[in-house]
Amino acid sequence: MTTASKITATHLERLAVVYVRQSTIAQVREHSESTARQYALAQEAARLGWSAARIAVIDADLGVSGRTASARSGFKELVGRVCVGEVGAILGLEVSRLARSSADLQRLLELCALTDTLIIDSDGIYDLGSFNDRLLLGLKGTMSEAELHLLAGRLQGAKLAAAQRGELRFPLPVGYIYDDEGHLVIDPDEEVRTAVADVFASFEAKGSAYAVVAAFAGRRFPTRAYGGVWAGDIRWGRLMYGRVLQLLANPSYAGAYVFGRFRSRRTVDPDGTIRLKSTELPREQWQVLIRDHHPAYITWETFLANTKQLAANCTHQGARPVREGGALLQGIVLCGGCGRAMSTTCSGGKPIYDCTHSRSDHVTTPQCRSVLAETVDRMVGKRLLEVLAPQEIALALAAADEVTARKTNHNRALELRVERTRYEAARAERAFHHCDPDNRLVARSLERRWEEKLRELAEVERELACQLNEPALPSRDQLESLATDFPRLWAAPTTSDKERKRLLRTLIGDVTLFSEPHSMELRIGIRWRSGVCEELMVRRPHSAPQARRTPQAAVELARRLGASRTNAELAAELNRIGLKSGTGKCFSAALVQWIRYAYDIDQLQPLAPGELSVKQVAARLGIAPDALYCWISQGQIAVRRATAGRLCVPFTPEVEQTLRRRIANSNRIRLRNQKLTVGDAV
Repeated sequence: MTTASKITATHLERLAVVYVRQSTIAQVREHSESTARQYALAQEAARLGWSAARIAVIDADLGVSGRTASARSGFKELVGRVCVGEVGAILGLEVSRLARSSADLQRLLELCALTDTLIIDSDGIYDLGSFNDRLLLGLKGTMSEAELHLLAGRLQGAKLAAAQRGELRFPLPVGYIYDDEGHLVIDPDEEVRTAVADVFASFEAKGSAYAVVAAFAGRRFPTRAYGGVWAGDIRWGRLMYGRVLQLLANPSYAGAYVFGRFRSRRTVDPDGTIRLKSTELPREQWQVLIRDHHPAYITWETFLANTKQLAANCTHQGARPVREGGALLQGIVLCGGCGRAMSTTCSGGKPIYDCTHSRSDHVTTPQCRSVLAETVDRMVGKRLLEVLAPQEIALALAAADEVTARKTNHNRALELRVERTRYEAARAERAFHHCDPDNRLVARSLERRWEEKLRELAEVERELACQLNEPALPSRDQLESLATDFPRLWAAPTTSDKERKRLLRTLIGDVTLFSEPHSMELRIGIRWRSGVCEELMVRRPHSAPQARRTPQAAVELARRLGASRTNAELAAELNRIGLKSGTGKCFSAALVQWIRYAYDIDQLQPLAPGELSVKQVAARLGIAPDALYCWISQGQIAVRRATAGRLCVPFTPEVEQTLRRRIANSNRIRLRNQKLTVGDAV
């Protein structure tokens, strides 16, 4: 069958789609001839018989790589039109323009076979219903993917060779430029140099990237533009937190030439979208590292110290750096109920260690409670000073020497174990390679033994790495200097809370709080750096209402003498004994009156013969005291106010008769009594 005979009237009735694609924007800008050749395929479609109205051009993927189809909207449009049967033929310079991935190409070819769509390139016309044409296109797609792999391999190999010589040029960080001879030198602009150097100086002084940002408040910082009309130029703006992290983590500022610091890998989102992400590799996996390659802003040791400090500041990875604030145990205090780190909050200007997490995955226990930070800090600080007393120094030094020797011996044993396990793994590997691969009975056994040795080697190496990464004990010189200077430094008014936290963490690993729900006792577990643990007991402070409550001794005295003393006399007696109120003040007549009301203590009986109290009159008349107080305020009832402030009513028969007549004529009191009667009946 000739190529022309493959085009039928059915194909000509549908669209001829010209798919135009270039891999990068640079190719679109610089290789315009290839783009023009692809657009010229529309004329080829007209020559083959398609009318101008049935020729469509899809060029949405100019500057997009054909490695995957996830980011190519034009390719998705092409596939959609093929699926609905709109396309009679797809035109392209070559098959690789459609897709560099065999999976994407085979999917498109399968759809073209189902919808009777032709593929036309510079070599001919392909009918996907024909086995030979389909086989040929499949081979072309595989060769295209292999070509891409070979080109990428050559490119990466050339880049690696140039990088190993330190000659591969790449976009420079701010603060560096290439001179006329191509050498990497520090930027001659003094303002740029000073700004970059000040970042490292501020971080060395503050120890925090956020503190560096605060130090640059109101000051501009340079950044180098990449791409666009400003490519390579220095632009000025605010120094952000992300920029500080980039500068501190960049080894170029330490004079090191690095290649292969990042690795790109493709990931799949839940919706099926394929994305390219870059991850930073550990320092030991960098492909090229040439130290002292160019002038440096900081030394290599300073760079390593900065990297270590950044890792210690990263709370997302479990670090608990020293922060500002009055809570000395912030970041190292744990809850004894759930085992989680307790957060530090503030209430009424006082710091509190809180275990009431709002995260949904946190399962609280009855022991998860809040504790006033001052209570715990005072006890732990006192214990720290006791430990550093002169009589304890000798024991501490001896214990430190013993722990250090024990750790050294343990590390040496692990190193020997790793060496032996590595030898056994290498021996198992040699045995596997020396066996006959066709003898699967033997090969399977040797392969299984080799895998077991590799797993054992990985476990031992992981155990050794964990042991080596454990925080080291303070040196003997540090302990001796602490013993001499620690009490003075701790009590000095010039020592900040942040410095006290650093001093405390020198010897204390963490503190665990055990709090019972129905007890005022609080158990404090201290884990020292040496590995020794001890437990202290402290009583929790009373709550604010309990702390302001009137002492029980004052209440009992008021209850015993209240019926025979006036408020002023009772206040004088309480003050004579030396008792104070819950707020630490002296007692007054008003305060004694409040104590009588709060604790239902009898008043002094100031009634004269023939007098009754307001409550007694209300009880005899069968009404509420409120009505009597209302009549008293209106002057309708004569009363006498006693020295204690109590109202005394002269209750003669005439007064009683007048009040009962007023009650009988009061509609409000009568309706109220009726409602009370109905309520009692119900």
